[in-house]
Amino acid sequence: MVKAAVLGAGSWGTAYAKVLAEAGTDVTIWARRDEVATVISETHENTAYLPGITLPPNIDATTDHAAALNGAGIVVLAVPSQSLRGNLKQWTSAIDKDATLLSLAKGIESGTLLRMSQVIAQVTGADLSRIAVLSGPNLAREIATRQPAGTVIACPDSARAIDVQKACATGYFRPYTNSDVIGCEIGGACKNVIALACGMASGQGMGENTIASIITRGLAETTRLGVALGAKPATLAGLAGVGDLVATCSSPLSRNRSFGRVLGEGGTMAAAQEAAHGQVAEGVKSCTSVRALSESFDVEMPLTDAVHRVCHEGLSVREAVGHLLGRRIKPE
Repeated sequence: MVKAAVLGAGSWGTAYAKVLAEAGTDVTIWARRDEVATVISETHENTAYLPGITLPPNIDATTDHAAALNGAGIVVLAVPSQSLRGNLKQWTSAIDKDATLLSLAKGIESGTLLRMSQVIAQVTGADLSRIAVLSGPNLAREIATRQPAGTVIACPDSARAIDVQKACATGYFRPYTNSDVIGCEIGGACKNVIALACGMASGQGMGENTIASIITRGLAETTRLGVALGAKPATLAGLAGVGDLVATCSSPLSRNRSFGRVLGEGGTMAAAQEAAHGQVAEGVKSCTSVRALSESFDVEMPLTDAVHRVCHEGLSVREAVGHLLGRRIKPE
């Protein structure tokens, strides 16, 4: 039986560990904090990030990464995108040389502008054929309560993608395989930025027409960037693109939408972070790196630019809306 190590005990890492365990995979979760690991091991609940959800008995937890990684054929990387590199430097020596590395992180690394699979390859030296990414409309609490959902596992090696697929397929969680790693990663990174924009609009009291317009135009600029990088348009029209985008932009469970809503209501960045209860809204940092990546490929991304300017340059949400509506009209 395959063993999986889930490195990261946040809400999505824990929810995905639950999926793996309920699919029959033995799972060890690595947690950064002793108290989180102890509570998971002793009470089978992650009270810090998924309170009220009972975890299966075949999940263990530890703060010892080497113990978590021992014998793991699937290594699930479930830490925030901007902390992935630093963590990987500590973990790499303990990772089995043939293990499949599965990224749940969604973002573009600040400074390097690398996708997460590229960061993994650079730090670990693993061949790209060993690196997979998972992306889809997968809000953690809904998955944890066994609400039906689909996802995409992308990997250049179809056999490894199928192995991961088998390790996490359940009656409520349906994984599809794909070879388009770039498309899945760009969709996952950009949707957090567009969700911030939707939250800002909602906080301003704007309705469903506005939200639908932001989602649609957000998908258009995400697709432009993805195609420029080599992604397949069909990927961005699927679960890892429009599916993830709709879920993240529409649900109150979305940290990025909720963060944006506080800003739209006139709250400060500090107030929005406090409302997130310490959890990371990936789009806040990704908007800057996604914007820089788009500029390097000469891809126009006006929504991403507006979100960056609100989060990092002091532009008000109302001013950002005015700039967007004042852009030159043109064919769709």
